[in-house]
Order: sequence, then structure tokens, then C-alpha cells
Amino acid sequence: MLSRRLKYKLFKTAYAIFGRNSFSQAGEDMVIDFLLQTIGRPVPSYLELGVYDPRNGSNTYKFYIRGAKGVLVEADGSLIENIKDQRPNDKVLHMGVGLDEKTEAVFYVFDEPSISTFDKEEALSRQAQGTFKIVREDRVPMKPINLILQEDCNGLPDILSIDIEGLDYEVLRTWDANKFPIPIVITETCTYSQNHIKGKDERILPMMLDKGYFMYADTYINTIFVHKNWFQNIGT
Repeated sequence: MLSRRLKYKLFKTAYAIFGRNSFSQAGEDMVIDFLLQTIGRPVPSYLELGVYDPRNGSNTYKFYIRGAKGVLVEADGSLIENIKDQRPNDKVLHMGVGLDEKTEAVFYVFDEPSISTFDKEEALSRQAQGTFKIVREDRVPMKPINLILQEDCNGLPDILSIDIEGLDYEVLRTWDANKFPIPIVITETCTYSQNHIKGKDERILPMMLDKGYFMYADTYINTIFVHKNWFQNIGT
């Protein structure tokens, strides 16, 4: 265990060099950055599924402005131009993440785009809560996560960030973690609510443990998982 004095010294050094700016919802990028700094990999690659805003609330923008590059996947076509404008060095894909061999699906777009989803039942449930309404039903091209990793990523990304409104568990379930053992995975693990009282999707943790990951940190909104073998063999 590190002494309090050493912890403070490390904190001051990290603050002086890299600053404390966070662009994530609840500081998740700072947690990931701390891990990456300790292993000397401050400029990671990434795959982000579900972008919405390419800067605010982003788990990858902190690394992008440092020079990192990756792949951004967004299903809402009305957001693509802004994403490309704000993140010109990233590869931007207008598509959804498929769960099977279907090449397109209906995307339920809300008047609050951040809660749009492919899950019809989830969309109707959100609309029934009364504040936000479905304004469009777009047909969007689909590709499974394993094909995205195989065809669109330049090697295995260091980070997988996933926030796809109600389908996080289903997409993670279809991901082949043996073939694509991404070191760091951050996923939304709270359920939708229009106030601060949100449940947790209890299915994700045991599934990730089965895939060889452990929970590195949790902000209640999102959980950060780290590949156990990767973590234990850093620097060896």
C-alpha cells in the first residue's frame, strides 16, 4: 500500500503534467487516465460505441486532444457531421451495433437525442415516462461489434467505451473477448430514469467476470472493467 505522502506526491505530479480536466459524465476518463499513466501509455487507442456529443460527456475526448485516435460509432445520422467536425482525426462510422446478422434496424430517435435507442420496448418505456417523445424512426445500417473490431479498427484498441441506451449488456454479450481482449472496457451499468434514482443492470458484472475482467472502478453511472491477465502482466 502506498504511503499517504507518496500518494500525494504522485497526485501533485499528475496534476502538474496532465491537469484535472474531465470530459466524462462523472470523471471516468480521469480514472482511466490514472491507470494509463501508471503504465506509461498516456495516448491510447479506442473504440467508442454510442457517441452523441464528441466532447461533452465523452470518455475518449481527453485522450483525443492529447493526440490519441480511434473509431467512433454513432447511429443518429443528424449527429454525424458535428462528430466529424469536432473529431477529424478519428474514424467516424454512421451505424448501429448489431446483435445478429441483420444489416439494418429501426433506430428510435427522441427529441432529446442522447436517449435514442434501437430497443423498441425501451423506447416506448422512455416515452411513457412523459418528458421526451420519439420524433423519428430511422432505418440504420448495422454491424456486429466483432466485425467492427476486425474490419474498422487498426489493431486491438486499448479502450472500449460503450453507451448505447439499453443494449449495452446485449452487445457486450455478443463480443468475443477471447479473440479481442480489449484491456479497458467502460460501459453504462445504470438503468434509465429521468431523475437521480437509477437501478443497476446486475447482469453486466458477472458476465464481465466470466470474460476475464475485474471491476476496476464504478461511478454508479458507468463501470470500468480491466482485463485481468493484461493488468497482471503489465511490464513483464
